[in-house]
Amino acid sequence: MSTEELATTLRYSRIVRTADGGSRFVDAELDLADRTLAAGVPAMAIAGLSSAVTYLRSAQFDSDPHPAPAEQWVVMLRGVIEVTTSDGRQRRFGPGDLVHVADTDGHGHVTVGVGDAPFEALFVPATVTADH
Repeated sequence: MSTEELATTLRYSRIVRTADGGSRFVDAELDLADRTLAAGVPAMAIAGLSSAVTYLRSAQFDSDPHPAPAEQWVVMLRGVIEVTTSDGRQRRFGPGDLVHVADTDGHGHVTVGVGDAPFEALFVPATVTADH
């Protein structure tokens, strides 16, 4: 499955205030655009959720070794990825896993999709670094 075969929009629900002070649901969509986030990483369908948060969807997550484009938190939503650091250690991350990525220079890491696509994640810029 390629990014061209994936949907070009992401549907979501909004809860908005009504004129009478109540609330209601509104169906909405985010337009997804193919973009390469870092050298060595395949283009992925992304949409900004705010000025800082990015939603990412990809049919593949296999990359060359690369540093992170920015210090960020990665929140896995769907699919499983395996990350190999330059010391050769590997870890798998799936839905609900939270990863703080801070290797913004140097040799970086390799990311490989494991299992069925698509892979979906939120990328949130890190404003507070992890204690480790």
